[in-house]
Amino acid sequence: MSEYFHCDHGLYIGGEQRPAIDGGWFDVLSPLDEMPLARVASAGEKDVAQAVAVACKGLDLWSGLAPKDREAVLLKAAQIMEAEGEARYLELLIRESGSCITKARFEISYTVDLLRTAAGEVRRLYGDTFPNDRPDRMSMVFREPLGVVAVVSPYNAPLALLCKMAAFPLAAGNSVVIKPSEETPIIALAFAKLLVEAGLPAEAVSVLPGFGVQCGAPLVNHSDIDGIALTGSTQTGKMIGAAAMQRMVPAQLELGGKSALLVLRDVDPERAAAIAVAGMFNHGGQICMANSRIIVEAPIYEAFCAAIKREAEALEIGNVFDNSCAYGPLINRRAVEKIQAHLDDAITRGATLLCGGKVHEGLVYEPTLVVNPPRDASIWREESFGPLASIVPAEDLDEAITLANDSDYGLSAGVLTLNMQWGFTAARRIKAGAVHIGMHSFQSNALAPVGGSGYSGVGRSGGKFSTEEFTELKWISVELGAAL
Repeated sequence: MSEYFHCDHGLYIGGEQRPAIDGGWFDVLSPLDEMPLARVASAGEKDVAQAVAVACKGLDLWSGLAPKDREAVLLKAAQIMEAEGEARYLELLIRESGSCITKARFEISYTVDLLRTAAGEVRRLYGDTFPNDRPDRMSMVFREPLGVVAVVSPYNAPLALLCKMAAFPLAAGNSVVIKPSEETPIIALAFAKLLVEAGLPAEAVSVLPGFGVQCGAPLVNHSDIDGIALTGSTQTGKMIGAAAMQRMVPAQLELGGKSALLVLRDVDPERAAAIAVAGMFNHGGQICMANSRIIVEAPIYEAFCAAIKREAEALEIGNVFDNSCAYGPLINRRAVEKIQAHLDDAITRGATLLCGGKVHEGLVYEPTLVVNPPRDASIWREESFGPLASIVPAEDLDEAITLANDSDYGLSAGVLTLNMQWGFTAARRIKAGAVHIGMHSFQSNALAPVGGSGYSGVGRSGGKFSTEEFTELKWISVELGAAL
C-alpha cells in the first residue's frame, strides 16, 4: 500500500504520470481521520486538451483491434482483479472512500463481474438489416463507437462505478478520459493502470484528477469529446446535461435518488425492518438507491417502527476494518453537516426522531430514523446521501403508491409483500427505473439497465444498455441493380 499513501500522484495520460501543466496539487483526505492520505496533481484546461488529444489517437488504436482482442483485454483485467484485487485495492478503498471492509470486498468482486460482463458485450454489438423500398437495394445498420467519452465518476463506489462507466464504453470501442471525484482520485488512477497492464493501449485511457470548474467543465465542453458518462448529483447532472446539449453529444446521466420502500400489511414487521435497514444503511446511506423514504401500511406501522428502531440501534458502526461493521464515516465534513441540516429541518417542523440524530465519532453519523416528516421537508424531497431515513404511514396500497410517487426523483423502489398481485400493481404504477418486489431498493446486477427518470437522470447503464448508449447507429444502403 505504500505506493498509494503519503506520496505524490500525477495525472495519468498516455500511460505516464505527469504533473499538471500549471503545477497545481491538492491533498486527498481520508474520511477515517480527516488527515492527508496523499497529494494528487490538479488538472486544468491545458491538461484536458492534452489528454483529449492523446485519447483521439487511442481511439484509432483501440477501435481498430479485432473484437476478440478487445474482449481479451477486459477479461485479462477481470482476471487480475479477481486474483489480486484485495491485495492491491482493499485498504485503498477503505482509507480513501471510508468503505467498511465488507463493502470494499463486495466492490472488488462486483468490479470483476462488471469487467467480465463488458468483455461479453464486445461480441454483441449487433447491427441489423431491413427491407429497402426497392428490390435492387439493400439496407444495413451498423453500430459504431461514439469516439472519445468523458467519464465523470463518483466517490461512493469509486472502483465499481468507475469500472461500470468506463468498461462498457471501452467494450464498444471508445477511448475514455476519466475525471474522478476529487474525494477519491487515487483508486481511479490505480484502475486505469490496471487496464493498461491488461493490454489496453495506454492512449485509450487517461485520468485527470481535479475539480469541476478547472477540470470537469473544460472536459465535458471540449470539442473532441463525443459522449459523456456521469454518475453523480442531480445538480452536477443538470450542468453536464446542458453542456452536452449545447454541442449535441450524447450524455448518460445516472444521478440522485430518493427511493421509496413500501412495506405492505401482509409482511412480518421484524423481517421487513431488517430488509429496510439493509437497504438504507449500506455504506452509511451514501448510495443513490438507498430506500430513504419508508412507507408502511397502517395495520403494521407501529410494530414496524418498533422493529426498525431495534435493528438500526443494533448496527455496529465506525470500525471499518471489522467484518461486523455496518458502515464507517461519511466522505467529508460537508456531508455530515447536510445530514444534520435535513434532520434539524424535519424536527423543527414537527417530525419525531425515532433513533439516532448525532455524530458517533469523527465523520461517523448514527443510523437515524425520523417519523412522519412534512412532505415538503428537505428530508422527504431532497437526497440526503447519508444514514438518514423517514418513515410515514399509509392507509392502503393506493396511498402508499401515491406517497412513493411524491418525489422529483425516479431511480429505484422496493415493495415488501407476499402478495404478487399487490407487488406487481405497485411495480407497474411506481415511477422509477427499477422496482424490486420482496427486496429493498438497493440491488446490483451487471446486466441490468440502471437509471431513472426526473431528477434521477437520463439513459441507462449496465450490460448491453451501456454499450448501446455509447454507440451510434449508421444506416448503409447498397445499390445492387444497374450501374449509375
